[in-house]
Amino acid sequence: MTERQDAWSEENDLLLAETVLRHVREGSTQLKAFDEAGEGLNRTAAACGFRWNAVVRQQYVRAMGAAKKQRKDYFYMLAKKEKAIEVTDHTVEVPAENSINPGISLSEVISFLTDLENKRTSLAEVEQLRKELAIIKEEKAELEKKLEQTQQKNVTMQEDYETLMQIMNRARQTMLLTDNHSSPAFEMGQNASLEKIAE
Repeated sequence: MTERQDAWSEENDLLLAETVLRHVREGSTQLKAFDEAGEGLNRTAAACGFRWNAVVRQQYVRAMGAAKKQRKDYFYMLAKKEKAIEVTDHTVEVPAENSINPGISLSEVISFLTDLENKRTSLAEVEQLRKELAIIKEEKAELEKKLEQTQQKNVTMQEDYETLMQIMNRARQTMLLTDNHSSPAFEMGQNASLEKIAE
């Protein structure tokens, strides 16, 4: 499936904004929001990220603040409910039955663990992006080096061209002198220029 490269419409921007705000409210990452929006809009996640940061985000500053507050309130409430359940790595220790808060459901525990796993996945994505950035920086350094070499060659060619033009002008002047006078005698000077011999 080929990705779209046409202009963004208001509907596209709205779908992108709704997706990002939903992911932020639910505690997910913007990268995942860009992936989801990209699938829905038939665009790359990078294109969605660029559009969000360059254009759409400025229109949703207040909504983004509200979404972050909702996320914070949700996690605060969830943490408060789960005081009785301690989660360490992959083990869940459940206290005695009498001390369990009856307001905690199994789906909330599963949701919490899923979010925890998503955060670990996000860290892996960040590490992958760092590696890609390092590769891009190396490629950029190589291209800058090639550009500098090309610019140096260009300067050398320009100097050679100017020297050639000076030689051509001297030859033209010599030909004009030859046509105007009876054939004067010339000799090669020290700096490779023709000099007229005194008659």
